[in-house]
Amino acid sequence: MTPWEMAAVLAAGTGAGAVNAVVGSGTLITFPVLLATGLPPVTATVSNGLGLVPGSITAAVGYREELRGQGRRVLLLGIGAVLGGLVGAVLLLTLPASAFERIVPVLVGLALVLVACQPWIAKRVRRRRASGGPVRRDGGPLLFTGLTLASVYGGYFSAAQGIIYVSLMGMLLDETLQRLNAVKNVLAAVVNTVAALLFLFFAHFDWTAVVLIAGGSALGGLIGARTGRRFSPAVLRTLIVSVGTVALVHLVLH
Repeated sequence: MTPWEMAAVLAAGTGAGAVNAVVGSGTLITFPVLLATGLPPVTATVSNGLGLVPGSITAAVGYREELRGQGRRVLLLGIGAVLGGLVGAVLLLTLPASAFERIVPVLVGLALVLVACQPWIAKRVRRRRASGGPVRRDGGPLLFTGLTLASVYGGYFSAAQGIIYVSLMGMLLDETLQRLNAVKNVLAAVVNTVAALLFLFFAHFDWTAVVLIAGGSALGGLIGARTGRRFSPAVLRTLIVSVGTVALVHLVLH
């Protein structure tokens, strides 16, 4: 990488760490930047997954106050995250690169739709809560299954993984958004760590990209966790959709 490319990857890692802590979808920032440096899609995804682990951990630590009283829930859902993340990472390593290059544009497009529809999803969740109904403490088998499948997606390609988590939990749990966001950060950290352990031994990755994203995401995770309540969702959403659209166009054309 050139010095300018290294600076861009570091900045993207910082932005991704902050965005992941608040809403998710940070991969839509780092992934196109890694592609622009010349990395193949699979190598870029693996390098990105490894690099984002520190950011996931710092974001989870930053939300530790919101995690109080949710230990049992986190433990239960974390089991699904481990299983799903492992399956997703195995799929990434075993499926041919040509399959990945066909699947990823679809996943990026799905991620962009989820980001764009987040206000509508949040409105539906608020409306459901306002209508009353039974208190849902753990979400039952439906939530466990849904989050496990979302973790398979996260282990394979993590864009908008956090948004899927929050959307599912918001529909099936009676909790504040900040407390759900705290659980989301832990689950993302679990999936990223499980996938990373597999990638370290069985995947090809770019160490320079990994180190730069790791440093940036660790800092970004702290920043996002501390200042997340001050960020404008509209601004973040616009940034993510814009960058993700560039990534989608790049993937389709190449």
